[in-house]
Amino acid sequence: ASGRIGNARSPQTKAHPQAPSKQGGRVSDGSPGIVEQARVEFDRALKRNIKGLGYFMSSAPVLGASPKDRLIQRGTMNLYHYRPMSDEVYRVPLLLVMATTNRGYIFDMVPGQSLVEYLLRAGYDVFMLDWEAPRADEKHLGMADYVLDFLPSAIARVQQETGEEDFTVVGYCFGGALSVLWAGLHPEAPMKNLVCFTTPIDFTKMEMFQAWSDKRFFDVDRLVDTFGNCPGDYLYTAFDMLRPGARMVANIRLYDNMWNDEFVKSYRMFDRWAADILPLAGEYFRETTKQLMWNNELYEGTMTVAGRKVDLGSITVPFLHVTAQHDHIVPAAASAPLIEMIGSADKEAVELKGGHVSLVAGGNAIKRLWPKLADWLSERST
Repeated sequence: ASGRIGNARSPQTKAHPQAPSKQGGRVSDGSPGIVEQARVEFDRALKRNIKGLGYFMSSAPVLGASPKDRLIQRGTMNLYHYRPMSDEVYRVPLLLVMATTNRGYIFDMVPGQSLVEYLLRAGYDVFMLDWEAPRADEKHLGMADYVLDFLPSAIARVQQETGEEDFTVVGYCFGGALSVLWAGLHPEAPMKNLVCFTTPIDFTKMEMFQAWSDKRFFDVDRLVDTFGNCPGDYLYTAFDMLRPGARMVANIRLYDNMWNDEFVKSYRMFDRWAADILPLAGEYFRETTKQLMWNNELYEGTMTVAGRKVDLGSITVPFLHVTAQHDHIVPAAASAPLIEMIGSADKEAVELKGGHVSLVAGGNAIKRLWPKLADWLSERST
């Protein structure tokens, strides 16, 4: 008696949704049907096989190709100066300091995916301290050579090349450790800014490395005395075993995505860099193992280089420290204490999404770290 006869529904009937109809291999709601799914998978399988042959027959991508000049080549040390890409350049030059275990082209992958290119286009004058594998006759190189020779030599050449006393140092991973060691020994230097990415400070929090280098089982003296330099393959295996299943999973993902040119390009870039591990000079490896991994001297405040005590509290320049939430090489807990140990009034700690490598390179870095770094430096580079 409600009068809504046209909308009434008989109590004996039950409404059922109408089944979607198939149209050209797709169902009417827009999702792919079985035929369309099969066609896509067949097409990908065909591309996967064809491109797979090309993958093994083609050369690796050219990385680190931004135009540059080598200013210093001395033993294991290289200093590069990148050519400007902007008409206006900030007054304060920027020196990137790479970790001694890896090549610096992680900062300069390919056009569009290069931190160096990004900084150059933003108007920064960019230099990079990069490393070669130490020769057999360089096994005697120790911490003092890196902190009191290589790094100061690079800084002096940057000052000479630009005519500026001020400079900014940006260190990645152990390149950051070398940078803070140098800065803690030279508080009077005209350094304008200091930036560190994923820099270890509390080595007790690097639990897997602690287990492998446990002094009860690991004879670092015997290794160095036997090999001279610490082999790159030894270090590569150590990094690889942090995530034992990662390489197998990566290979499966590569096979599944072999049809996707962008995925393959990205995989080849990062896989090449990750496998390009440098050996370490013997004495340098011996000292880092004993002073840092065993005695945690940097965190404890007892670190010395060539008999000189390192005081991180004496570093008073503007300081930026960036850590990665999912860093499996230098966990955030191992690097986080650094911000409190630096004596600067102008200092900032930032934790960003990403891992040890994706923090500085790739799509994640392009969206997060690179703009943060450029913005932070822009206020402090004039």
